[in-house]
Amino acid sequence: MDLRERIQTATKEAMKARDQLRLSTLRLIGAAIKDREIAQRGEDGKGALTEDDVVALLSRMVKQRQESARAYEEGGRLELAEREQAEIGIIQEFLPRQLSADEVEAGIASVIADLDATGVRDMGRVMGALRERHAGQMDFGAAGALVKARLMG
Repeated sequence: MDLRERIQTATKEAMKARDQLRLSTLRLIGAAIKDREIAQRGEDGKGALTEDDVVALLSRMVKQRQESARAYEEGGRLELAEREQAEIGIIQEFLPRQLSADEVEAGIASVIADLDATGVRDMGRVMGALRERHAGQMDFGAAGALVKARLMG
């Protein structure tokens, strides 16, 4: 079952269970996918999103909610921050398992060794290979800092 089918099935189950938070979050995901397909149709004429496109979209949704939750916590709006955290949990159910810190380090070391990267000028190649191998499984912003430190050291 592909990612879209899993989301649609989960939406139907949430309707039957009358789980309003889950249902609204799943509907947001569905709407975001449709919006992206419509935008893409205008760009390249295809319209259909790949699994990787959907994973990237879900990752962005998680990041947006993390930022919102932080802002709500700083503003003392804890009930809204809790809702954002709950939505993050629901969205993450459809993302690939995130790699642990040790697995991220091992992945970076593996890519650097495979590409025979020696300096910062190889950073683009290393990050590209990491994105190919571990799409949706790591925070590439944090991984970029680790790669740079490794290549400089």
